[in-house]
Order: sequence, then structure tokens, then C-alpha cells
Amino acid sequence: MTIEINWNELSELERIKYESNFLRGTLVESLADPITGSIAFADTQISKFHGMYQQFDRDLEKERKRQKLEPAYSFLIRVRIPGGVVTPKQWVQMDDLSDQYANHTLKLTTRQAFQLHGVIKTNLKKTIQGINAGLMDTIAACGDVNRNVMCHPNPAESELHAEVYELSRLISEHLLPSTTAYHEIWLDQKLIADSKKDVEPLYGDRYLPRKFKITIAIPPYNDSDVFSQDLGFIAIVENNKIIGYNVAVGGGMGSTFGIPEAYPRLAEVIGFCTPEQVLDVSEKILMVQRDHGNRQNRKRSRMKYTIDDHGIDWFKNELHKYLGFELQEPKPYVFTRNGDRLGWKKGKDSKWSLTLFVEGGRVADRNGFNLKLALREIAQNIQGQFILTGNQNLIIANVSDFEKKKVNLLLKKHGVLPGEISGLRQNSIACVALNTCGLAFAEAERYLPSLISKIESILNVNDLFKEEIVIRMTGCPNGCGRPYLAEIGFVGKSEGHYNLYLGGNFIGTRLNTLYKETLTEDEILAELTPILADYAENRIPEEKFGDFVIRKHYVKATLKGIDFKH
Repeated sequence: MTIEINWNELSELERIKYESNFLRGTLVESLADPITGSIAFADTQISKFHGMYQQFDRDLEKERKRQKLEPAYSFLIRVRIPGGVVTPKQWVQMDDLSDQYANHTLKLTTRQAFQLHGVIKTNLKKTIQGINAGLMDTIAACGDVNRNVMCHPNPAESELHAEVYELSRLISEHLLPSTTAYHEIWLDQKLIADSKKDVEPLYGDRYLPRKFKITIAIPPYNDSDVFSQDLGFIAIVENNKIIGYNVAVGGGMGSTFGIPEAYPRLAEVIGFCTPEQVLDVSEKILMVQRDHGNRQNRKRSRMKYTIDDHGIDWFKNELHKYLGFELQEPKPYVFTRNGDRLGWKKGKDSKWSLTLFVEGGRVADRNGFNLKLALREIAQNIQGQFILTGNQNLIIANVSDFEKKKVNLLLKKHGVLPGEISGLRQNSIACVALNTCGLAFAEAERYLPSLISKIESILNVNDLFKEEIVIRMTGCPNGCGRPYLAEIGFVGKSEGHYNLYLGGNFIGTRLNTLYKETLTEDEILAELTPILADYAENRIPEEKFGDFVIRKHYVKATLKGIDFKH
């Protein structure tokens, strides 16, 4: 029996996915078109599943319009790296590709992945083939599928890092799309003439209603913001062994100005599963969302809205039907922080790991600060691992005493040996925003460092320089830098203007609240100056900034995502 689909009731992208011949679309034809640096509209949607976004240089937009030229199109390419772990050789490979085909920088993302920016259409295939030559890929790094699976992989912080890393890799592989389109288009493998031979047993012919994100955390560190994800697994450790995972569902940071029914939401813990059940639980939760998610309105298509529309009890009951068994009751756990702990740490295996602050996640050589060159030389001289964190930082892991000395010497040689930075700066995140993101209303990555410098002047006056405070900035409300979990959050409203949010907490378990709208830099500093002074003088012992502003009634705590306001 054929089920008729009423396309008039569905989002336009539903038809595009359905008619794409399992993610092929007309990408081959678009890539071959020499007339334009862009690809066809439908192909811009399908290309996301292959790990790329079409963008253009917004800094050049007015001048190119004046010259009656099309926008300066280029592509962002995102690499799928479960758990963020790469070898030194793979780091060098990505470094090479950034110089050959991109803008000579690497972006470390908040999903523990690499991004290359500025790749022009004629270099897309060569870039992806270069990534593949390094035993990496870009499939499912974007699009309406499960994306890069995050975890807590630092060997110096946990003896259990190898176990959760392997689990992140297994989940990622288990939930990959089955289509062979990626290998055909980019790696020149044989085309399938009859699309009926290509099937998607998990995703079906329209994939998910929207993107899907998963992470694994090991308490006491919530360093991948487990409650911001569609699905989070919280490791439960007894006698230095992971006995299973609490299951959290329904997180997501995206929102939209002027649309109150689109809001950030934190995941809820719904039960506990054993390690052997994790793949099945991941698959069945994804299937519940596949079958019941909103395909009419993409603003309401994430799993958080499926849960709010139907209720958490309905979701649990539906999940248990798909599983054929019930999750156990959640087990107790405690988080003490999110973010990364910087500096050198020695693991119980006597190997060293350096968590290195990378401002905005941008690895570049600028003004004598040659971070990119330093990391390349380190990769060429050690046998350890490079681990991308969920906070845009980098861990140089599993190095010997001798290699530790080499790392320090190379960092010093290139002027990037870690020095003292403020507790505010070390807990900062910024999305890319301008000049390449088409959604951005304002700057983020290029602006936040200078704003932090000015806030640091206020911190110095109040003896708060070393106080750790989570600060995040995005150029739009879509939430790519998880701004709604920050103790101080900024979301771009227009060029040079930001909404200021206060009251998230240091452990990533509470949304923040709108404090003031559409502020300029001077207004931001004027608002923060008395609040930070009050905090310095009147906080109680061990009180974090986000908790203080709620206790002192600067803002009310946002208890539910549906209550969040812009």
C-alpha cells in the first residue's frame, strides 16, 4: 500500500530530501557548473548532509553588489570526529588542507570537530578527498541526521576516557546514514543507477525532521554541556567502573527572535540504561523523533518540541514501546563544573596532557602569535593525541616527560606558551558569526576577545580577575555557541548591538534569563560594572556569579525552556 504524502502540509525541505535520490540531488551537475561559484538551492540543502554549508564573504557584499558581481561564494566544510580525537598525522593533514584550499586557519568547533572555511566550489572535491586520505570524513557532520557524537575524552581527567571515547565512536558509526552517495560524489566510487538499490533502514527516504545531537559526560565534569543536546548519556561510576548511563533527552539551544514558540530547552533525565543498551537506546530515541517530529515547521522540528508538544511521559512510554523494555530509574550523580580545566595534568599512567586555550577555537598565525605553526611542529614531533574539546580548546594528550619538554619549547619558540588569562576569558565561547555566517546579525568570534579585555578591566578593579565566569557570545539566536547556558551571555541583535542574558550556572544545568535588550558596547560595560562590583563585595563563600545574580534578583531563574524570553 502506497502512502500519499501531502507536500503542501510539509516543509519545503521535506520534498527536497525525498526527491534527492538518497542525498545525491543534482550535486554532480552543480559542482560542474562553471558559470557560478554557488550550487543550486536544493543542492545547498542536500550538501549539508555531506558536511558543508554554502556561504559568502559578507565583508565584500556591498562592494561586489556595486560591481554587479555575484557574492564571493565559498563553503564551510565540517569534519566528523567522534569524541574529537585525532592523531598528530591527521592534525598535520588538516593543517595542510587549510593552507591548500581554505583560508589558512582551522576552526575548532563546540562539537569537537574541525571546520575549514573559505573553500571555493572548484576545490570542494579535492578537499574532501584530502580529508578522506587522512582517514576522516565529513558525512553527517551537518544535515537532518545524527551529527558528531561528543564525549569526555581527556585521559588526564578520567581513567574511563577510553571507554566513553569508544562508545562515542560506536554510536556515531551506528547512526550514520547508509546511502552511498557521499562516496560516489566525492570519492569517485561507482554510481548506483537504480536508486531503489540504495536504502536507509534507519532514516527512511526523508531522514530526520531536523538535526540530532548526542553527547556523553562523565561526572563531575559537564564539559560537553550534556543538557544542551537532543540526547545525553551521563556516566554512572561505581568503584571506578561505568555501570551504566543516565539518559537525558530534549535539549537544544536554537531559538528565533520574534517567535516565542521557538526557544532553548534543557534535556531531562528519564532513566538509566546499561552500557550494553546504549546503542539500542540511541537508535530508538532517534526513531521516535523520526516518526513523531514536526515536519511542517522547521522552527519546531527539534526533539525538544516533540517532547513539549506530547509530554515527557508520552515520550518515555513511546520509547519503551520501541525498545521493548523500560529504562531503569535514574541514578544519582553530581556535576561540579562545565568548561575545560587548562594547563598540564599528569594521568595515572604517568603520561601528560596539556589543555590549551584556543580563543574562539580559531587556530591561526597572527601578529607574531603563531599558534598554527606551533601546533603543526608539535604534531610533527610527538606520538600522542590531539583532542578537540567541546569548548573550542585543544588537548595535547598522552605525551611522555620528554615530549612534554618539547611541547613547551615549541610553544615558547612561537610565542604561544600559555600565560595567565582571566577566569572569564578561559571560560569563553564564540560562534563564527560574521563575516561568513549568513544567519549572523552581529559579530561574535572577531569581537568577543576585545569585549572581554574591557570587562577584565572591571574584574581587575574588583579583584575578580581569576574568578571563573562562563561567558559566551553568538551573532544570532540560533545558539551555536550555547549562549543560553552562560552566566553572562550575549546574542547579536543587529550590528554592534546585543541582548545580555544573565543567570546560567557554572555547571551547565540552568538556562539564563534576558537582562537587557539591544545594548551597545558602552551600555554593556555600564550594566556589568555595578553588578560585578556587587558580586565582589556581597557574594557568599564559593558562590558563583550566575547563582549570585539570581539570589540578588537581577534576574529570575528560567526554570523551563518554554518560559524563556528574548
